[in-house]
Order: sequence, then C-alpha cells, then structure tokens
Amino acid sequence: MTFLHLSFYSTFTLSSLGLAFHRTHLISALLCLESMMLSMYIALSMWPIQTQTTSQTLMPILMLAFSACEAGTGLAILVASTRTHGSDHVHNLNLLQC
Repeated sequence: MTFLHLSFYSTFTLSSLGLAFHRTHLISALLCLESMMLSMYIALSMWPIQTQTTSQTLMPILMLAFSACEAGTGLAILVASTRTHGSDHVHNLNLLQC
C-alpha cells in the first residue's frame, strides 16, 4: 500500500469516525460529510492516473457535482433548523415532532 492510498483511507476513516462520535452540532456532521466527499473525490481523481486509463475521467466531476448539491442541501437544512429550533444541536431535532 502506497502512502497515497494510506492517506485516502485514513482521511475517510477519520471522517466517518468523526461523523459517528461527534454528533453534537449539525455543522460538525456536515463538515465530516464534506471531508468524506473530498477524500473520495481525490481518490477518484488519482485513480485514472494510476491505472493510466481515460475511461473513468468523468466520475470525479459527477461526484463533485453531487457533493455540491449535498452541501447546499445540508446548509439549507442547517439554516431551517436554526431558525425553527434556535440552535444547531442535533439532540434538539426530533423527527416525531415534525
């Protein structure tokens, strides 16, 4: 395993652990999701270079587009929950009250 692979795997793992264990604020969950998407984007960008193929060059751009949509949706949910509940604490959000 090269250092590049190790850094991608460790970045993704640390981001998923941060998402699993530090769920007090909605903004920290969104930042963990964005760092997971960033590590996946960089890994998908380096994959065609390492395999020396050009057939997979569109996948990182599509993933970047989906990541931008996810970030916009997450920020809209963050603003809406802050306006209705007064804070971005995750424990204030309850699906049974909606």
